Amino acid sequence: MGIPALHADEAAPTAESGTEARLAPVQILGDVTATQRLPGSAAVVGREQLETEGTTDIHQALKTVPGVYVQEEDGAGLRPNIGIRAAPPGRSSKVTLMEDNVLIAPAPYSNPAAYYFPTMMRINEIEVLKGAPLLRHGPQTTGGVINLVSTPIPRERGGSIETVVNDRGGTDVHAMFGDRSGDWSYMVETVQRRGAGFKDIDRSHRDTGYDIQDYVGELRWDGERQSIEAKVQYSEETSNETYLGLTDADFARDPNRRYGLSGIDQMENDHLGLSVTHDIDWSERVRMATTLYRNEFARNWFKLGGGGAFIDDANRGDATAQRILRGEDDVAGLTYRNNNREYVSEGIQTELGMDFGDHWLRAGVRYHQDEMDRFQPDDIYDQVNGSLVYQETIQPTGSNNRFEDAQAWSFWLADEWYVSDRLTANLLLRYEDVETSRTQYADTQRNVVDSRRSNSSSVWLPGASLTYDFTDRWQLLAGVHRGFAPLGGGATEDQAPETSTNWELGARYQGDNAFVEAIGFYSDFSDFVQNCSVATPCSDGSTSGTFTTGEAVISGLELRASTGVDLGSFHAPLEASYTYTSAKASADNPASGQQEGDRLQGIPRHQFSLRGGLEHASGWNHYAVVKYIDATCNSDGCNRSAGAFDRTESLTTIDLVSQYPLGRNTDLYARVSNVLDEQQIIARSPDGARPNEPRTFSVGLTHRF
Repeated sequence: MGIPALHADEAAPTAESGTEARLAPVQILGDVTATQRLPGSAAVVGREQLETEGTTDIHQALKTVPGVYVQEEDGAGLRPNIGIRAAPPGRSSKVTLMEDNVLIAPAPYSNPAAYYFPTMMRINEIEVLKGAPLLRHGPQTTGGVINLVSTPIPRERGGSIETVVNDRGGTDVHAMFGDRSGDWSYMVETVQRRGAGFKDIDRSHRDTGYDIQDYVGELRWDGERQSIEAKVQYSEETSNETYLGLTDADFARDPNRRYGLSGIDQMENDHLGLSVTHDIDWSERVRMATTLYRNEFARNWFKLGGGGAFIDDANRGDATAQRILRGEDDVAGLTYRNNNREYVSEGIQTELGMDFGDHWLRAGVRYHQDEMDRFQPDDIYDQVNGSLVYQETIQPTGSNNRFEDAQAWSFWLADEWYVSDRLTANLLLRYEDVETSRTQYADTQRNVVDSRRSNSSSVWLPGASLTYDFTDRWQLLAGVHRGFAPLGGGATEDQAPETSTNWELGARYQGDNAFVEAIGFYSDFSDFVQNCSVATPCSDGSTSGTFTTGEAVISGLELRASTGVDLGSFHAPLEASYTYTSAKASADNPASGQQEGDRLQGIPRHQFSLRGGLEHASGWNHYAVVKYIDATCNSDGCNRSAGAFDRTESLTTIDLVSQYPLGRNTDLYARVSNVLDEQQIIARSPDGARPNEPRTFSVGLTHRF
């Protein structure tokens, strides 16, 4: 199980080969080789990479993909922040997230912030799609699509169990078993994760860890020309996480400290996912896949609200605020909110694929509805002699007592046209029709309406992309498409959704033992919109709704390359990726305070990864992974500020992995992440400076049966 090479000798898919027609309905790309021929940019993080590196944090896996930005928050990847190209990473709300080709954000249209994310240990591969071909998926179509492909049902009886322990007492267990009998097959799977965390809370015996339980069951029937697959997933999480970070002074002394004010903060959530997929080949040239899905997610993140004000005051030199944070001064009226929300996301989608020889035509439709029910009481505490003393509970009204929902129809048409042996074109058209509403209540019984608002929008999204093979080794790719991001349930009738024009142009080289790709991208916004939340406040300080900043241009360059050399009895694979991004306001906007040239929040200028290995035929393999991410703005326009408190710090980490086979079906792993123990301020939102995970030693054992 080595680092998968990015090059291969397989032929490019053609209309005659039917490669696309053989894709499983849960996939959107196929294997690594398919991404190298796609009329648009894409990447696959394969099973080998995920298993070898022992990735349990989606941020770490995606740092190796060019054009993808991540902003860590808790150091464990529990609440991911992922962006792609012109989509900033805040709560992953500007990218389309899917598991097995099904929308997975709690409420993708009305509340797209990804407070739920699948457990990475049960993910088999990650597909990342950018450029015009992403118009087959949505609703967010500006930056890109991430599809998490879960563990497939085995073709014959078998299973595996993996156990990993680390030096802080954390334990991860992943077990699966499946079988096939005639036309029927099934799989059961579980992930059990328990960690103590890496931070210490002042004056508290509570750890900063988590307890996650995830269960999956799948049942499949295969007929002569059709199949039906049903999947059920259930998970629970309890994590002692907070929004409260540190002042810069305290971060410099001990980045792994947590203030006692956050000692009672805790997230509890559960998720239920159901889906049924019917796949049928009507003929050798016509195929249809239909999926019915429903996701339910409930969470209550009990945590301190307003702690960021103490952080800001202390960073400005307020000694009283600093003493309150350290528990040295008493303070009354601290608000701890029960951030209680329940989500439902459900729908039905179908896509018809038709092979007309030189044209591979796909037409699809989806009806989707989602909702978010927010009922959030506040508990009031005083800090007395460094301890938290409960005072009262305040029942919610207004924005803390509201219901939001969305209904959406989506249609798409994609024509993959094999114009000649050298030229392939993708012509795409997508239509989104979205209606959202919000109702706020003035009483706990919800008999009195405080306010109502609604929004409706419809948009046509055209796109086109192509590849042209100059030679058997060199290929040109180009594309343009219109991007779209829905406004969410808090939008008013006079607001228009964010749209953009997105271009890409690049070249690929595929040699006998090397692959190189360079792609430039350019996105032009007339109405760049930020999604506001407490976790990722907008540039105007808003923590709910949206904030339109104005005109903006986000452009950059993505590079990736891979090769491999033989060193005696070892093979040494090597691959690298680099992303440069310029994200700036392109015009003054007096209404928002934006100035031309303002650097946009959350998007790093430089990002780099290097992965190398030494692989032996015996299976005794060693790998090193280097990752670099540049500093980012915490809010728009930090380039006009001389202060350090409105930006994060750059970070370089090195991970080492060794793998040794104990037997034919058993492997032993030893891993050291963040070898140099580098910790920097990787985020300032929410509420203060936050570190990445320190150096961590882990040992794992995988047995297949």
